[in-house]
Amino acid sequence: MTILILIIVLALVFDYINGFHDAANAIATIVATKVLSPFQAVVWAAFFNFLAYWVFGFGVADTVAKTADTMSINLTVILAGVIAAIIWNLITWWFGIPSSSSHTLIGGFAGAAVAHAGLDVVNWFKEGKAGELPSGVMIIIAFIVLAPLIGAVVSYAISVWLLHSAKKSIGPKIFTICLMIATVVFVYYQMVPYDKIHKPRFESHFWSVVFESHNIKWFLIAFIILTISSFCLVFSFLTHHQSTQWLKKMQLLSSAAFSLGHGGNDSQKVMGIIAAAIIVYINQGGITVESMPEWLQVSFATTDAMGNEVPAHMPPWIPLACYGAIGIGTLSGGWKIVKTMGSKITKVTPFEGVTAETAGALTLYFTEHFRVPVSTTHTITGSIIGSGLTKGTSAVKWGVTVKLVWAWVLTIPVSAALAAISYYILSLFI
Repeated sequence: MTILILIIVLALVFDYINGFHDAANAIATIVATKVLSPFQAVVWAAFFNFLAYWVFGFGVADTVAKTADTMSINLTVILAGVIAAIIWNLITWWFGIPSSSSHTLIGGFAGAAVAHAGLDVVNWFKEGKAGELPSGVMIIIAFIVLAPLIGAVVSYAISVWLLHSAKKSIGPKIFTICLMIATVVFVYYQMVPYDKIHKPRFESHFWSVVFESHNIKWFLIAFIILTISSFCLVFSFLTHHQSTQWLKKMQLLSSAAFSLGHGGNDSQKVMGIIAAAIIVYINQGGITVESMPEWLQVSFATTDAMGNEVPAHMPPWIPLACYGAIGIGTLSGGWKIVKTMGSKITKVTPFEGVTAETAGALTLYFTEHFRVPVSTTHTITGSIIGSGLTKGTSAVKWGVTVKLVWAWVLTIPVSAALAAISYYILSLFI
């Protein structure tokens, strides 16, 4: 129990470090464009980090918790993984390198598990169910490339859309109206009806549907797209000064949306680690979930004898603590990384700020929907690059970008190696 409590405490410490390490992801562009002061920006981001608790489910947490077979590892493995993740995060923060806290944690977990029981203990690849993506460490590694690429493509597409909307022609306006209609139709069909909500929050059918976490996420996506669409319809009628002022106001929306995605994605990874630790404790003790204190009753999503899905169970204090820790961490800022993200990749104006943050938010929402733990760092970096490319390839500082990519590539193997070393050292004493 002592080791379990230590893991929970260190996991929340990592979550706090994750907050100030990755604060730059959400606030770099809004600080660079001087829409908000640094202090205002971190308060803004931290608020929406915590607000994500009511928006996202536990899909990513479940994926992270199943990185390794919990029946074949012990608590020392998880402790070593968390320690390694903290060490690598602090090293990259000290040098101002925007590496992935997500991949640091997963690399540490996997590396310690391999050191304990060999390669077979890690969930490298698992076929997804109908309508779901495959899971496993190989999918997470694939998104080292895919997350920034998707962010860049979406950001570039939004930038081109906005640039064409600034012209006084009818074509872009027709496209925008069609996109608005398509968005409303698409989101409508993504809604979870009342009879399929596992635990309705209200007696009213209407409010239960509106405030179902799955539905809130899709409402937010619709709101983001419809807001930008509305701006595109009037963009050509605005002066340069007016459009800049509107874009600055829209940055508040886009940065809030990205902070929600950041909180929802990254907090769940720590939730997954804590859940995995509790499950391992239960397995090692040969006890049942029901015999545990209520605050430690955790279970993974499973399928019952009738083939029905049984959702994962997690005591409310775990997500609240994780979202709170990352929010407090974001309040602490991470100014070295803010400088890298806000000015060293490409020159950021309110236009790039809106397009990059919007693209990053949309990417995070969709990957969370498919339960894929992606790096918010990679996502926003790719989005900033995509925005910069509209001004030509020379607008992007490729020397800085290449250094960032090297940090991304090295994060998982270095974290895994640190975790393996930590595991061997801890095994001498535990």
